[in-house]
Amino acid sequence: MAKIGVFDSGYGGLTILREIRKVLPEYDYLYLGDNARAPYGTHSFEVIYRYTLQAVKYLFEHDCTLVILACNTASAKALRTIQQKDLPEINRQSQIVNCLGVIRPTVEAVPAITKTGHVGILATPATVSSESYVLELQKISAGLTIVQQSCPMWVPLIEAGEHDKDGANYFVDEYLSAILEKDPQIDTLVLGCTHYPLLLKKIEQWLQQSANHQTINVIAQGELEANSLKNYLSRHIEYCEQLSQGGSCCYLTTENADRFSQSASVFLSEPVKAQQVILGS
Repeated sequence: MAKIGVFDSGYGGLTILREIRKVLPEYDYLYLGDNARAPYGTHSFEVIYRYTLQAVKYLFEHDCTLVILACNTASAKALRTIQQKDLPEINRQSQIVNCLGVIRPTVEAVPAITKTGHVGILATPATVSSESYVLELQKISAGLTIVQQSCPMWVPLIEAGEHDKDGANYFVDEYLSAILEKDPQIDTLVLGCTHYPLLLKKIEQWLQQSANHQTINVIAQGELEANSLKNYLSRHIEYCEQLSQGGSCCYLTTENADRFSQSASVFLSEPVKAQQVILGS
C-alpha cells in the first residue's frame, strides 16, 4: 500500500505536514527534506527543477502515490514543469501518481477573506521573483491589488532557532513596515513560505501594537493545504484506494540525520528520528 509523500527543501514543510496529519491522521506519511542543498531560493530555475524532480522521483520510488511539494520555491519554480513534462511519462511506467503544491490552495482562500481587495505576499526572494502568487491570484480574482515583499532574513532566523528571540523583532518590523508602506490598504497578508508560521506570534504582536493594522488577517498555509488535500482525496477515490492507513510517519533528510532530528523536533514540538538519504547530484 502507498503513502503520502511530503517534500521540502528544508524544515518549513514540517509545518504543512503537521497540519495535514491533524486533518488526515489515518494515512501513512513519508517526509523528505533536502536540507543538504537548502535553501533552494538562491538557485536558478534549472537547478530548482532538477533538485525537486529528484526528490519527487525518490518519493514515488519509495511507495508514495501522492507527493505534496510543501515548499513555496519548489511549487513556484518546478511544480508546473513536473506536472506537464514528467508526470505523464512516470504514469506510463508505473502506478498512477500525482504531485501537488501549496500555492494554489492558499490563493483560493484569499478572495473570501479580503474586504478591501488589497493583499500582501510575504515570501522568499525566489518566490517573489517568480510572481507565482500574483499570477494565481489574478486568475482567480482580477480585481485584487497585490503587493509582494521579499523577506530574505526570516528563513535563516528560523533555522538558526532565533525566531522567538528579541533579535527577530527587528526583521519582523523591517519587512512588515516595508509592505504596508507600499500599500496601507492591505487587509490580508499571506505567509508565502512554510517556515513563516513559526514567526506568526511575532507578526500578530506587531500588527496588534500598530493601531492602523489591527484588522489585518494573516494567512498561514498549513491548515489550507490540509483541507485542500482532504477535499482532493474525497474527489479522487483512485488515490484513496492505494493509500495505507497505519497512521505512521517516517522522516528522511539529505543532511546529518541527528541534526535534522533535533531541528525537526522544534518545528513539530515532538521527538523526531530521521534517516539520512542521498539524492542525485
